[in-house]
Amino acid sequence: MTHNEAQAFAAEWAAAWNRRDIETVLAHYDENLVFTSPTAKAVTGAGVVHGKAALRAYWTTALARISHLHFTVERVLWDGAAQELTIIYLSETGERKRWVSENHIFGPAGLVIRAEVFHGVEV
Repeated sequence: MTHNEAQAFAAEWAAAWNRRDIETVLAHYDENLVFTSPTAKAVTGAGVVHGKAALRAYWTTALARISHLHFTVERVLWDGAAQELTIIYLSETGERKRWVSENHIFGPAGLVIRAEVFHGVEV
């Protein structure tokens, strides 16, 4: 992946989220991924989600709880040696606005095998 491809990935990813199109987002994830998020802990009781099916269930439940969702990509960082993409974005969910950093590690098949989400303070 080049830096331009990383930026395109992030733009497509955010646009899919803004449409609430979970299946388009999930298309980039490996069946056996490991996903870590403080929101996952709040929604499912576990901060680590294992596998695409569990991630789909978590995201479906989380989206049902919020009326408004919008992600605005601020910055995209790509480390080709580590195959790691970091998307820094403003997350607007319901009445809450906060900065988020989401790290995606890609496997040999070009799909995300591990992802970690870090939330900042509300703005």
